[in-house]
Amino acid sequence: MTLVHRLTVDGRDYFLPDPVTELKQQVLEAIKAGGGYVNIPPLRGGPGIDILFSPGMPVTWSQIDVGGDLSDRDDDKPAGASGDEIVL
Repeated sequence: MTLVHRLTVDGRDYFLPDPVTELKQQVLEAIKAGGGYVNIPPLRGGPGIDILFSPGMPVTWSQIDVGGDLSDRDDDKPAGASGDEIVL
């Protein structure tokens, strides 16, 4: 299982690598200080993006499992398949 963190700021999504604990603290500190820039790192390489966080700005954190293991399935049917196969 591979987790990717999604930060949604004012309706825009940013996908982040693990860990995000320090980044969450930086965002919280910027908001508590009345506003401030925080550098959001990219998922893969590059300089990232600076976002100005301020009190009242809608911010949501979530996690997405992007590496589900299909070997745990009970049957050999492709994903989304249902019922028995009928050959005419």
